[in-house]
Formats: sequence, structure tokens, C-alpha cells
Amino acid sequence: MTVLEQFQQLEAHASKLIIGQSHLINRMLIALLCDGHILVEGAPGLAKTRAIKVLSDSLEGDFQRLQFTPDLLPADLTGTEIYRPQEGTFEFREGPLFHNLILADEINRAPAKVQSALLEAMEERQITVGNKSYKLADLFMVMATQNPIEQEGTYPLPEAQLDRFLFHIEVGYPTIEDERRILILNREEAKAGTRDAFVPAELLSQASVMDARQQILRLHLADELEQYIVNIVVATRDPGKVDKSLQGQILYGASPRACMGIDRASRARAWLRGCDFVAPEDIQNVAPDVLRHRLVLSFEAEADGISPNSIIEGVLDGVGVP
Repeated sequence: MTVLEQFQQLEAHASKLIIGQSHLINRMLIALLCDGHILVEGAPGLAKTRAIKVLSDSLEGDFQRLQFTPDLLPADLTGTEIYRPQEGTFEFREGPLFHNLILADEINRAPAKVQSALLEAMEERQITVGNKSYKLADLFMVMATQNPIEQEGTYPLPEAQLDRFLFHIEVGYPTIEDERRILILNREEAKAGTRDAFVPAELLSQASVMDARQQILRLHLADELEQYIVNIVVATRDPGKVDKSLQGQILYGASPRACMGIDRASRARAWLRGCDFVAPEDIQNVAPDVLRHRLVLSFEAEADGISPNSIIEGVLDGVGVP
């Protein structure tokens, strides 16, 4: 079985256990392939935690869930040095970040100093305790969640940290048909008595993930499409040039990380579809999730109830497709 077939099999397996969230599953796999992190926003009970758990159960690696609370400390994530009086020395005790897959549940409930510790891990792939830095695993992915309903007692993520996430994914309610399928699946799991019955017989190895990442980098991307990606990102900084109705709606557009994110994500999507080249539809498909959290709207736009999604849609319509 090829590496591509292994990933397609994993996507099909996850779709059976996470009903009605095919977009989330696809984006999780793309983030894994792109060595990126994802921010998921949705109401409680929409399988956000279950999604990352199913991925970890199907992958050769370990998983850690972190419930972010206002009293959380950076050491609760990174670990701390323990004094050994017998030897008169300090021993470093690793924290939860020394795992492969991390679920940062309700990330906006923790104060800035905790978020900064996670930020270093996400960007530098290391954590620093005292005057010493410790490298994290090569396979390291953070899935953070936010509850859009409750905002009281939260600490909004600064733009600098939001920019470190490859995707910002909005999760909605399932359809009526999917809701019934969820009921049936829940009964089957209850009858089985254990989730081990739903774990695939063969786990996806970390070596396969690294191999897939190299294959994606070798995927063909035409020069015209490369320029198309740049044009989309540049248009977010002054959207009035591509659509006059968008004039003055954005204070700050997407950073160069958005270019790199769309490039890698569109390659990964094309690869998952079994293509050996990137098409314009791949770029248009991933662009909203890459750009959504990187736009700072003007006061006028927020007052008028304009969302980043509508602005991104206008930018994509205004930028010419090669």
C-alpha cells in the first residue's frame, strides 16, 4: 500500500467515526501533511475533541489533551525542574507538550503567559525552562479549540499567535441525516463497550508522514498559480483594488505566512486527491481557512456586521484566475 493510499484509508476511517465533519477531517490531515497547526471554532458537542482523538488513535504517536483555564501556568505545559535533595541537583520533568498531538481545549481561557509558552512550542518546536531549551518531536501538531458562544472571562488570542496557525476552521451543526447516523454510531460504540474496536488494525507510521511531506513538496505548482497565490494574499492588504465595495474594510491584511500556508495546503489537498499537480480549485478551496484568522477588520466593517468570510469571498472573486 502506498503512502497516499494509507492517508486516503485514514480519511475514510475517520469519516466513519466523525459523522458530518468531513471538512474538519480533511483539514486535519492537510495540517498533518503541512507540519502545521489548526484553530477550530465551534459550539460544544460538535466532535472537535473526538476528531483529534480519532486521528491520534490511527497514528503512530502519543496524544495529550490540555484543558486551558485561567489558573493555568506555563510550567503546566512545558514541565518544570524538580529538586533532588539526595543528589543536590535539579531534574527536568517533561510537561504535556512533549507529545506528538496536542489538543489545547478552549485556548482563549488561559492568560497570555500560558499562550506564549504554547506559541514558542508551535513556532520554534522547542520549549525553554530557565536557561535551557528542549527540542520537541519532529511530529508535533497542535489543535486548539475556541467556544464562540461564551466570551466572558476569556483572553483573546493576539494576532501574532493567530498567525502561527495554518488553518482557522469553523465547525457547524450536522444535518438531520447525519444527526441520526450519530445516534446509531453512539449505540454501536456503547454495545462494543470499548473504543478499541474502532481503532484501525494498522497505524499510520511517523515515517510515512515524513515521506508524504516530501512528496507534497515535489508536487508541481505552475508559475502562474504561484503568482495567483501571491496576488490573493496581497489583495487582502488593499482589497479595494480588486473590489471597490471592499475599500476600507480591512486594517491589516494577511502576512507572508499566508502565502506559504496556501502553497503547502493546496499541494497537500491536490496530493490527497491523487493529483500530481496543483489546480486553481485547490488554492481556492484552502484559501478561506488560511486567511480567515489573519485579517484585522476595520471598525466600520465590524459595525456593519461584515465577516472575514465575505471579504475573502470578494477577494477570490476579484483576483483573476490564471
